[in-house]
Amino acid sequence: MPRYLPKSIVCFREGYTLRGVLADVLAGLTVGVIALPLAMAFGIASIPESVATEAGLSPPAMGLYTAVVAGFLISALGGSRVQIGGPTGAFIVIVYGVATQFGYAGLATATLMAGILIILMGVFRFGALIKFIPYPVTTGFTSGIALIIFSSQVKEFLGLTMKAVPPDFVGQWRAYAAHLTSWNPTTAIIGGGSLLLLIVLRRIAPRVPGAIVAVVVAALAVRLLHLDVATIYKQFGEIPRTLPTPHLPQLSLDKIRELLPSAFTIAMLASIESLLSAVVADGMTGFRHKTDCELVAQGVANIGSVLFGGIPATGAIARTAANVKSGARTPLAGMVHALTLLLCMVFLAPLAGHIPLAALAAILMMVAWNMSELDHFRSLLKAPRGDVAVLLTTFGLTVFADLTIAVGVGTVLAAMLFIRRMAEVSNISAVRHELENGVDDLGELKDPNSVSVRDIPPGVEVYEINGPFFFGIADRLQDTLRGLERPPRVFILRMRRVPAMDATGLHALEEFYEKCRRQGTTLLLSGVHAQPLNVLIQHSLYEAIGFENLSGNIDDALNRARQLLGLPTIDRPDSALAEVARERKSDIATSAE
Repeated sequence: MPRYLPKSIVCFREGYTLRGVLADVLAGLTVGVIALPLAMAFGIASIPESVATEAGLSPPAMGLYTAVVAGFLISALGGSRVQIGGPTGAFIVIVYGVATQFGYAGLATATLMAGILIILMGVFRFGALIKFIPYPVTTGFTSGIALIIFSSQVKEFLGLTMKAVPPDFVGQWRAYAAHLTSWNPTTAIIGGGSLLLLIVLRRIAPRVPGAIVAVVVAALAVRLLHLDVATIYKQFGEIPRTLPTPHLPQLSLDKIRELLPSAFTIAMLASIESLLSAVVADGMTGFRHKTDCELVAQGVANIGSVLFGGIPATGAIARTAANVKSGARTPLAGMVHALTLLLCMVFLAPLAGHIPLAALAAILMMVAWNMSELDHFRSLLKAPRGDVAVLLTTFGLTVFADLTIAVGVGTVLAAMLFIRRMAEVSNISAVRHELENGVDDLGELKDPNSVSVRDIPPGVEVYEINGPFFFGIADRLQDTLRGLERPPRVFILRMRRVPAMDATGLHALEEFYEKCRRQGTTLLLSGVHAQPLNVLIQHSLYEAIGFENLSGNIDDALNRARQLLGLPTIDRPDSALAEVARERKSDIATSAE
């Protein structure tokens, strides 16, 4: 199926040139080198050492396994030409929490389930729905994750002598305060120097891979000066030079039920970040990714990652951008990036063991700063109060509670805010006396279809719905007849500004029609658009109201009212404009028959 055809095959069919292949290979090598320290840092930050040891693995190696396996699969099977996949900072919080509570077997099971969920999202075309997650929600949890990442690295950055860092934010800073006197000045200098070097390189030489320069300089300083600081080798032992044998985690029904919320969070986070990364890549290259194909690839990549002892993976925005800036134009670059990491494991593992943990902590602190989107966070604080509430709620729950709760509550609050705003802009109002009570709406005066320039016969009331007719305003229609002193003989409901109607709006309209019928009032609908008209046709209400009582414009509706009242009809003004084409209504009615 074209929808799920990977971009790697699409590019292969388009054909490669020698120049294009060389550009992709060079870009892949560059990004592979950039990804090397990041993959190890994400592995160390995501998996507690005790959990990895119990599983017979090491945290830095698990990050590398993920970057190699998932990175290759995402590029080979994905719907983006230049997407780079692997472990990312966004996963650190949720992965650390799941691994601490359920061990690596539980994390692997949750990731396996998440991979299946992501595949199903792609198969059922949920990719477009994920894009509707409100911006204050994504900014809130992204900034919250950034703060937690920064907080979790203080121990390694300062060389504090303490046990494992508590998983909760408040507990971390209590532990830091209790052990602050145990800080290691040498470690702090290495960490601070690495962070300073990253900041300087970012300002004066943004194209230089700062992470590589920082870890190389830090490792050389430790080795040449014989500094007593924690390194990858001292902390975790040697990094394996090969991938482990693939194997499935032990599955049980009880464990699956227990891990389902974590799996859902991993799936949502992987989907959101991968699609955001793909959109960024599209903006940089001018190409367009396949959303559903990308989700299927992300799901397969996460399954493949845990089969080889890895952790959850997704599209990495920073590495994808670096890939594009390095000249990549096809998925070949992403596959070369994964193979480069594999070669680094085979030939450079002993050298990587000399990297100080403080340098990796500095890299993660820089990642946290980049993730924080501080400028966007500040700008959102100037947004309407409802959006600010969603932002701060999501941020606060991410930091002090749980990411799953934060995303769920933030999305629900944003949805409620949207409903409230739609209800505020949608209304049902009388339009018979539009110019009374000091109304000075020049737009209404210039409207060629305004009721104010029409002759409304006695016994006729005209009301208009402005905006979508949905459950947020449906109750207002129920109160309309009650507000009238006596029921009119004809009630015209103008719907020219109603683009859509939901089931609740339809139900409210049906009850309103029944109320009109019981009171001896004839209900006329005017200017009904295509979607509401289709809803009426599919429902018995269309036949109940009657085709003759649906008019394409207000003039036809008024003449229909005159017929019902036994009055002569009036020609339509020359200045009037068509609201809804009669032909459209006739075509739809014919098709319904």
